[in-house]
Amino acid sequence: MATHARTATVVGSAEEQAGELRYVARQPILDLHGAARGYELLFWNGRNLTTRGKSDLATRTMLDNTVVFGLEELTRGLPAFVNCTADSLTEEWVAVLPPHMTVLELASDAEPTPSLLAACRKLKASGFRLALTDFTGIPDYRSLVDLADYIKVDIHKVSTLARANLLRWLTGSTASLVAQNVETQEQYGQVCKEGFDLFQGYYFCRPEPLQSHRIPGNRLVHLEILEDLQSDPVDLQRLSQLVMCDASLAYRLLRLVNSPVSAMRQEVTSIQSALMLVGDATFRRIAMLAIASDFNTNQPAEILRMAFERGRFCELAAPLCGLSPSEQYLIGMVSLFPAMLLIVMEDLVRLLPLRETARDALLGKDIPEGMLLHWVVCQEHGDWAECDAIVRSSGMSHEQAMRCHALAVEWAEAALKSNA
Repeated sequence: MATHARTATVVGSAEEQAGELRYVARQPILDLHGAARGYELLFWNGRNLTTRGKSDLATRTMLDNTVVFGLEELTRGLPAFVNCTADSLTEEWVAVLPPHMTVLELASDAEPTPSLLAACRKLKASGFRLALTDFTGIPDYRSLVDLADYIKVDIHKVSTLARANLLRWLTGSTASLVAQNVETQEQYGQVCKEGFDLFQGYYFCRPEPLQSHRIPGNRLVHLEILEDLQSDPVDLQRLSQLVMCDASLAYRLLRLVNSPVSAMRQEVTSIQSALMLVGDATFRRIAMLAIASDFNTNQPAEILRMAFERGRFCELAAPLCGLSPSEQYLIGMVSLFPAMLLIVMEDLVRLLPLRETARDALLGKDIPEGMLLHWVVCQEHGDWAECDAIVRSSGMSHEQAMRCHALAVEWAEAALKSNA
């Protein structure tokens, strides 16, 4: 799941001051076509490993920081699923959030008291939407179900048989059904058959590799281009000829060179002139963007967004850890190529001209070259304790990591718009 992080301070009591924000993450919620329909926001203040609205302090911290960041920036205009306590609804703390962009997530075991039901009706009348999360189907709570716009079911906590009974019980409800913690294609296929509308989890990053899958010829040219991009300096004439072998790639590359991503002050009309004007480092970066975009043609756009964010984060954070920015950019981007090409990483790294340490990093080995990729993957999954452990051993601070990631998210968004 793509993520976003910055520093912010909670204003309030001494106890609340201790809740200073350390990490912010967002997890996409996708539809049957693989399109993002919203993001659940996750926050960690460095003390509470869970920040899903389980305490009033956690909720106040979350609300304060949501206002500081701005939902538009955190979710690129899509609905934000924000975890809340019953008190945050009855006391109207959530009124600080923009109603049209916010889905208020309430734990499904919240007792449907008259005051809570009245608060939910009032908030929905003002434009908020309501989600019941970790839903298990408590019959006495039907009044909350009738108000819900989304009902989220954790498939790790509710068995297949129990889900079937639950969905029958929900017959007639107009709420969209969200399957939570969908991590594999097998699980995704199962919950699709069951009738879920939306899906949360990282199954889309793990498509099933195709047996005896051969990479198409034009994609092999792209891998050859990646090999040439690792030369220092690049062979200008040979690289230009390779890029021009694929009209789609050449077009994407020129679009990106002429976009804000490369910060060019003049337009270019040929691959060779682009390389000469922007320089090797920038050309390597935008060539990787173009290749990744082409690889991801038939896959969910969220995979490409995450690849862009990973690559740019690793590149920005590399100098803080004594690592090569260009190699870290490549490692971050390539980490999602298997999902794009439907092959396993072990097969992919054999085709790529990488140093042995870069290969080992992509294969998940515990080496310095792999720690930034490991950090950003943990950030996507909200594994805050592991993020902190990596930061402590890396030489950078968590504030620096957050800042690099925030910049990476912004850059990835600009790259996607330029590539559209």
